[in-house]
Amino acid sequence: MSSDQLSATFASLADPTRRAILARLALGEASVTELAEPFRMSLPAVSKHLKVLEHAGLIARGRDAQWRPCRLKAAPLKDAVDWLEQYRRFWDESFDRLEDYLRELQKNDAKEKKNGRKK
Repeated sequence: MSSDQLSATFASLADPTRRAILARLALGEASVTELAEPFRMSLPAVSKHLKVLEHAGLIARGRDAQWRPCRLKAAPLKDAVDWLEQYRRFWDESFDRLEDYLRELQKNDAKEKKNGRKK
């Protein structure tokens, strides 16, 4: 995945309305009208959000007579998760080191209490 594609994915996800639209589309295809129902905004405003998502490759729009269903294209989300995964490892390793440090402190504290040096 190119960094531009990754940037487009994260830029799209930065907006809560677009994240809500993706969540809805994870349940199945929907029309623009159906996608707009939960929001207090005009259909053209929702269409602008859909264009951003479509540009990022996160949704596709079909055509079935009068109906233009939108559907989720999750591949760019997988690429974003893969990118974020490296930071999960960083945090996991940091928490492991913190856990080791805290155990060592507890062990030393227990020794001091046993020897009567600490109350």
